[in-house]
Amino acid sequence: MKKQDILENQVNRVYLSLGSNLGKRIHNLELAKFALFTKGVHILKSSKFYKTDSWPNKKFPYYLNIVLFVKTNLGLLELFEKVKFIEKMMGRKNDKKNYPRICDIDIIDFNGICLKTKINNQNIVVPHINMHKRNFVLMPLYEVNRSWFHPKIKKNVVYLLSKLSIKDLRAIKFT
Repeated sequence: MKKQDILENQVNRVYLSLGSNLGKRIHNLELAKFALFTKGVHILKSSKFYKTDSWPNKKFPYYLNIVLFVKTNLGLLELFEKVKFIEKMMGRKNDKKNYPRICDIDIIDFNGICLKTKINNQNIVVPHINMHKRNFVLMPLYEVNRSWFHPKIKKNVVYLLSKLSIKDLRAIKFT
């Protein structure tokens, strides 16, 4: 008989950032949300769509981004594998970093833990390593949870937004 881990089957509260800058962006993001649901990820709250220029190459097509607050019984590694499967199923290719993509899903926060590990030659870092510098994560995250607290930096989302440049804040738009 296998001994059950104390964290197994625990309800995990997670923030995900989704983005798309190829094809029918809204359709891609809605399809990704449905695919997450079919994999055992239940959406509690979703932000509006936010439009931003592609970064770092502004010549690439613009992005639409959303943040989801979800609950799931999946552990972090299982969730990571499901997210990568969904991205691939939707047509994501292993292009160069920051190249256009149909679907990008990042785990922003997993139960407020701080963790760095590796699976299948890919790094998993929670909270997401650069999320506190990105308007396309912070603005929709603020919409979803105005009191969200960064577990590593120990600052709330309002403080993190205040540290963004005015240019970054003006560059993001609702759509």
